Amino acid sequence: MPKRFPSLSGYGLGWSTRQRITVIAIGLTVLLALAATVALFTGRTSNSTSHTRTPAGARSTASAPAGPTASAGAGSVAKPPPLADPVAFAKAAAAMVWSYDTRTTSRSEQLAGMKAWLTAETKYADWPSIAAQVPDPVLWSRMADQDQYATANVSEAHYPSAFKQALADDPDAITEAYIYAVTVTGKQQIAWKQGGAGAEDRSITLAVQCRPNANCSLVSIAPRVVP
Repeated sequence: MPKRFPSLSGYGLGWSTRQRITVIAIGLTVLLALAATVALFTGRTSNSTSHTRTPAGARSTASAPAGPTASAGAGSVAKPPPLADPVAFAKAAAAMVWSYDTRTTSRSEQLAGMKAWLTAETKYADWPSIAAQVPDPVLWSRMADQDQYATANVSEAHYPSAFKQALADDPDAITEAYIYAVTVTGKQQIAWKQGGAGAEDRSITLAVQCRPNANCSLVSIAPRVVP
């Protein structure tokens, strides 16, 4: 049975301290006055995701969790939905990050599709943290050789406790950029040719921007999961 290659959501995790600081400075300035929340995005360990891997070739027997589902079929990445609620948008964004289809989508198309979710406010946009979720061209090609693809089911999303506390301490701070931290959990279903399949639990913390009277957009992906 062919061995599957690493999934998209594990990339960008082994950043150096300097790279992480750059990510925070560029993308997570979003939480300007929320110093406590910003600190949550400065993870200093590469153990950024909490998931359980299923051995390659094993078929998942667990039922998929209830929640939004995204698939990278039809040769394109899911488009950003017109949502104004940070939690709902974060669920959709996480499902998008965890979904891909190397059979129908090139690496450049994957990146272009993901970039469509990015905030247009360059002051806050942290594209490197999002692009880092995609494997390098060689690995993407190898994944494509195995017809690897993944779909995702989101089971839960919430504001991290420290973020809620920071908002409670200074409710007006959010009005600087209207950027919210949201932690999302779910399951990624992965498959590849010759019947290979598996499932992985996933968790991710996102920064999303939802200004009043406007649709939400993606700002950044934190280097570690924030509870």
